[in-house]
Amino acid sequence: MTKISNVSLTVIRPKKGWQTLNLKELINCRELLFFLAWRDIKVRYKQTVLGVAWAIIQPFFTMVIFSLFFGRLAKIPSEGIPYPIFSYAALVPWTFFANGLNQASNSLVGSANLIKKVYFPRLAIPIASVLAGVVDFILSFIVLIGMMAYFGFFPTYNVLWLPLFLLLALTTSLGVSLWFSALNVEFRDVRYTIPFLTQFWLFSTPIAYPSSLLSEPWKTIYGINPMVGVVDGFRWALLGTSTPPGLAMIVSAAAALILLISGAFYFRRMEKNFADVI
Repeated sequence: MTKISNVSLTVIRPKKGWQTLNLKELINCRELLFFLAWRDIKVRYKQTVLGVAWAIIQPFFTMVIFSLFFGRLAKIPSEGIPYPIFSYAALVPWTFFANGLNQASNSLVGSANLIKKVYFPRLAIPIASVLAGVVDFILSFIVLIGMMAYFGFFPTYNVLWLPLFLLLALTTSLGVSLWFSALNVEFRDVRYTIPFLTQFWLFSTPIAYPSSLLSEPWKTIYGINPMVGVVDGFRWALLGTSTPPGLAMIVSAAAALILLISGAFYFRRMEKNFADVI
């Protein structure tokens, strides 16, 4: 007779109440995170005529519209910088944030079949959707570098701060996405509020206008919007504007961190019901 060796059995049961983030489990699944991000990149431009060119077209034509209506007709000040590059330098990180929010908010519902079949850290899905936007960011950033050369702007040592401002944009996008992706599983009408929220957030961020129009203490209070710190930071690091990182930047960073931590814990609390509700 053949002796059958003992087989270990792992039973996964949902826990009650608030959960720890268990980042170690997420780190162990980093390869899955990479493949989910790569899947999102391929699906995003599958069967499209222009392909990845859409990553450049969206912020570029928004810049053209802003330059026409806000720059030329409304004569909105741009701190002595040509308005096209003034607005485009803000639209590059903004587009990264907005696309990440739009994609990640519906990522769980879009991966319903995968969630129902196998267990893995569900946090990987919205994180991968946000990270997939880095490719679009790089393409639009290359255009920004070309525009800087055309208008005669060359970065100084301030550009060393740029990765921190990109990290702030990533943190903000991921924090908001964790909230809305978890809420969208329970309440499917959440996805219809995202376009309105994005549009409101766009005009609440100093993209078409400089934040220097505000005086203190309103400027610091304005920093509660984390994208204020991102946009001002990008312009300062690349174009040398008169808005260096200050108290408003600290407020933006704190707000982004609060969004990320609270969103992660809320996501983990709701995670146990995803497979049943989705």
